[in-house]
Amino acid sequence: MDPVIIVGAGPVGLALSLALAAQGVPSVVLDEGDGKEEARPARSVVLRADMAAMVERLGCTTLHDEGVRWVGWRGMRRRQTVRHLALDLGLSGTEEWSEDPDAPSAPAAPLHIPQHALARGLRGAIAHQKLVRLVTEARLDTVEQDRDGVVAHTRGPEGTWWRGSHLVGCDGARSAVRKLLGIRFPGRTAVERHAVAALRTELPWSGESLLHRQPPWRGAADEITARPLPDGVWRIDWLLPPRGDLVTPDALIVRIRETLAGWCDGVTPPYELIDTGVHTLHHRLARRWRVDRVLLAGDAAHLLGAVGTQGLDEGLRDIDNLAWKLAHTWHHNAPERLLDSYQSERRAAVASRLRAADQSLPVLRGGGLRTYLPGATRGHDALLTDGHVGRGPLGAPPAYPHSPLAAPYTEGRIPVGTPVGAPVEDVRVTAPDGTTVRLRDRLGQGRLLVLLVAPGTGVWDRRHWRGAGVMPRLEEAVDALPAKAEVLVTEAYPGAPAHAVLLVRPDGHLVAAFSGVRPEELYAAADAARGGPATTGTDEAGDPTGTARADAGVSAGSDRTADMH
Repeated sequence: MDPVIIVGAGPVGLALSLALAAQGVPSVVLDEGDGKEEARPARSVVLRADMAAMVERLGCTTLHDEGVRWVGWRGMRRRQTVRHLALDLGLSGTEEWSEDPDAPSAPAAPLHIPQHALARGLRGAIAHQKLVRLVTEARLDTVEQDRDGVVAHTRGPEGTWWRGSHLVGCDGARSAVRKLLGIRFPGRTAVERHAVAALRTELPWSGESLLHRQPPWRGAADEITARPLPDGVWRIDWLLPPRGDLVTPDALIVRIRETLAGWCDGVTPPYELIDTGVHTLHHRLARRWRVDRVLLAGDAAHLLGAVGTQGLDEGLRDIDNLAWKLAHTWHHNAPERLLDSYQSERRAAVASRLRAADQSLPVLRGGGLRTYLPGATRGHDALLTDGHVGRGPLGAPPAYPHSPLAAPYTEGRIPVGTPVGAPVEDVRVTAPDGTTVRLRDRLGQGRLLVLLVAPGTGVWDRRHWRGAGVMPRLEEAVDALPAKAEVLVTEAYPGAPAHAVLLVRPDGHLVAAFSGVRPEELYAAADAARGGPATTGTDEAGDPTGTARADAGVSAGSDRTADMH
C-alpha cells in the first residue's frame, strides 16, 4: 500500500511522520528547503507537559539538553508581584489528588525550547526510522486524487510524481496544499506584535517565567514577557502597539537596557545579545481541514498565539489526534467517520481557543472603565496566567465531548474525575509485562487502552492477581473487542470506584467508564471509538517497509482537488 505523503518539514510534519511510523505506517516528507535548521534562539516555542511527553515518545532527544521546564510563574503589575505559582516539574502527572475540586494544585511545568532545536531533534529521530523518507528541495506543484489515493507533483532539481494513500499539508501559514484545495483561510491579521530578543544575562528569577504588565519605567511596553532557556539565555518579548513604527536596532537596545535595569534595582547587568526579531501574531482558521484524502494540520489549518495561546502546541495536538486515525484507516480501511472526526474535534477545539482569545483581547488590551472596576485587574492577571501555564479557556488541553466517535450511553456507564472526551490523568499503571509505568507512556501506539481500577494490586505479585477476581473476564472481553486494545491496571483513579473500567483512546482521551466488566457495553464503546465497522474486512494491510513511488510517468487523469470545494 502507498505511504502517506506529508508536505512540510517543520516540527508538525516531522512529528506526524514519526507518529505514523510508531504505528507501522510509512510516509514521505516533502521538504521545500535543504534540510538544514537555521539557529534562531529568538524563535522559540512553548509546549504543554503532555505535548512535550508526546514529542519525547517520538524519539526527540533535544528536549532535555536544549529545553527548559519553568520552575515557576511570576506575574507582576507595575512594581508589585501579583501572582506567583510554583510549577510541577514532573511530567509524570498527578500522584495524589484531593476530593475537593477547589483544592489548589500546581500546574504542570511547560517546556520552552528554540524551534530549531526541536526540529533538529525530530530530524535526528527520523534518521533512525526506516519507515520515514525525507526528501529535500521538493516544492509542491500540483495535487490530484482519485478514489484509491493521491498523486503529488514536486518541482526541484528533478520534477517528480509521488503516489500516496493520503496527503497531509503541514506546510505552514502560506500552505500550498490549502491553496491547491481552494480552502478559504479567514481571520484577523496582526492581532499582536512583539519585539523579541534572546540574550544571555542573569535575572532575579532564575528558572521562572515572568509576565510584567504596565512596568513603571518610562517608555516601557504595556506588557513584557521573560522566559528562560538553557545556559543563562532568556527570551524577552515586548508587546508593541498594533500599528507602531518599525523596531530599529537602536530602539531595541534602549528597550533591553531599560528593562534589565528596571528588573535589577536600576542597574543594567552585563548581557550578551544573541538574536532579535519582531513576532507578528495572526488569528485565522481554515474553513475545511479535509477534502477526501487530503488533510491540513498545524499552521496550514490555523494560526493563533495571542494572550498566551500556543500555536505549535496546538499543531502537535492536531498530530496526536490525526495520527492514530490515519493509521487505523491505512491498516483497516476504516469508515469515513473516523477521519471526518479529526476535523470535527480539532477544528472545534481550536475555534473555541480562538474565540476565547478574541473575546479576551478587548478587555486585556482595551483599557477604559473596565480596567478600573473592583477586582478587574486580578481577573485579567489570572486570565493571562492561565493562558501561559496551560489552564482555563486559553490554555487547558482540549476535550471532545461532542465527538462523532462518542460512545452510546448505556446502563453501566459511570462518571469519574475525567469528563468523557477529556484527556485522562497520567496515573501509574501496571502493564501486561508486569512493569509499572505512567499511563502516558502507553499512548501513541494506535491501540485502545482498557484501564481497570483495582486497589491493592500494587502489593501483589502479578502472577497472583492476573488470574484472580475480574481479570480473566476482563481480558476475555478485551480480546473480543473490534480493535486492538491493551489491559492496564491502576491502584486508583480520580473519582473512580474500585473495579471501574475505563476505555481510553490511543491519544489519551476518555471514551467511557463502566462500573465493572461489561463486555457488550465495552464492545459498543470501542466500536464507536474506531468509527464503526470497517468498510471491508481487511486485516493490517500494506507493506510496512514500503516507500513512495517516484514514477515520472504517472498519469494525471484524476480529478483535481482544487475543484472539490
